Amino acid sequence: MARPNAADVRNLSDADITEKIDTIRRELFDLRFQQATRQLPNAHRFKEARIKLAQLLTVQKERNRSQASS
Repeated sequence: MARPNAADVRNLSDADITEKIDTIRRELFDLRFQQATRQLPNAHRFKEARIKLAQLLTVQKERNRSQASS
């Protein structure tokens, strides 16, 4: 799974970013649950999901800061 670059994430709307954040958080929860029950075949998905989540949260915070300073 290819990681989106920052430019792609910045082109998303605020609603899309919030939706993707919720989706990835749910995915991380499911991955942790699978790991606890020893049913997780691809442990590298944790890293990919965390990186995507971090990118989305960074862009979301940048937008919130720019709106607060305006």
